[in-house]
Amino acid sequence: MSEDSQLIAMDAVAVERDPAETERQVEALLFAAAEPLSAADLAERLPLGSDVGRALATLRQHYAARGVQLVCVANRWRFSTAPDLAFLMTTEREEGRRLSKAAMETLAIIAYHQPVTRAEIEQIRGVGLSRGTLDLLLEIGWVKMRGRRRSPGRPVTYGATDAFLEHFGLASIADLPGAAEMKAAGLLDANIPADFTVPDPGRITGEEDPLGEDETDAPEFHQDFLG
Repeated sequence: MSEDSQLIAMDAVAVERDPAETERQVEALLFAAAEPLSAADLAERLPLGSDVGRALATLRQHYAARGVQLVCVANRWRFSTAPDLAFLMTTEREEGRRLSKAAMETLAIIAYHQPVTRAEIEQIRGVGLSRGTLDLLLEIGWVKMRGRRRSPGRPVTYGATDAFLEHFGLASIADLPGAAEMKAAGLLDANIPADFTVPDPGRITGEEDPLGEDETDAPEFHQDFLG
């Protein structure tokens, strides 16, 4: 065997990984992570040649009937309590802070119309938007500044965050309810105008440029894992 052939053979062996060991490594990372991890986050921490997709699929099947399950939310993976066991973790408590009607309306407009500017939010609502309303949604982490619209004045655009998706149990923004679902849930008046439509949240419109400051989204891990 030539030297080149030997090197090729050695490289092939080097990238071959035991699927069971990759599953253990992915399981450990997801268990220790302080927040959901994407497949790219996992791949960065695993040895070269690890089949992350296969490991996630196997783990998801393995945990399907157990008390905790592997779920994907906003293209990130995490362990979550099985839905049928949610009653075990339910406690009644007084909600110390509720969103105002203006904040809820603003949040809905941003979610369905993103990327949307402040002026567009006010136009849709038909009233002015107080600074505190947007500040509250940004503070909670359900809304973020996406970029700047390519229009005069370069206004800032807003959009929903992954924290918004996680809180409402949505896999993606496209899973927001449409007009039929809202009407079935009693959220829309049965006598709404015939030409009434609900925006398609999965269709992102509007040209925008990213914000000037770079945003980091590195996963955080518990201290005991780092140790």
